[in-house]
Amino acid sequence: GAGSSIIGILEVTESDFAKNLAREETEEENAQSEYEQITQENKISRTMKEQDVKYATQEYKALDKTIAELSSDRDSVSTELAAVMDYDAKIKERCIAKPETYEERARRRTEEIAGLKDALRILEDEVAFTQRGRRGARGHFLGARA
Repeated sequence: GAGSSIIGILEVTESDFAKNLAREETEEENAQSEYEQITQENKISRTMKEQDVKYATQEYKALDKTIAELSSDRDSVSTELAAVMDYDAKIKERCIAKPETYEERARRRTEEIAGLKDALRILEDEVAFTQRGRRGARGHFLGARA
């Protein structure tokens, strides 16, 4: 009696322990498998992110280099443009007719009229001198009397 009931209880307990052990081992294997899968996914994700960082770093370095080159080009072109604009301004200053003010035109016209009056006076004096010289030599060709 009592021995077989204790053995029965021990057999039931052993069976329960065996079931619990099998279930725990299965859960542990599943957890281990899930852990390894997640670890592998994390490794892949990490590698991809490291590559992304590597390529992004290369790209920003290339862009920085391009920016530096373009900035240098812009500075050169700006300097050249300033020189061309300065030259253009000088050429325009020399080539484009500037409208004269009324005062400037009037002053020039007054000087021109004064010059013409002087020329007229000189011509009148020469004509008068030439005519006086002829009066005394009338009727004589080259100073010879006929």
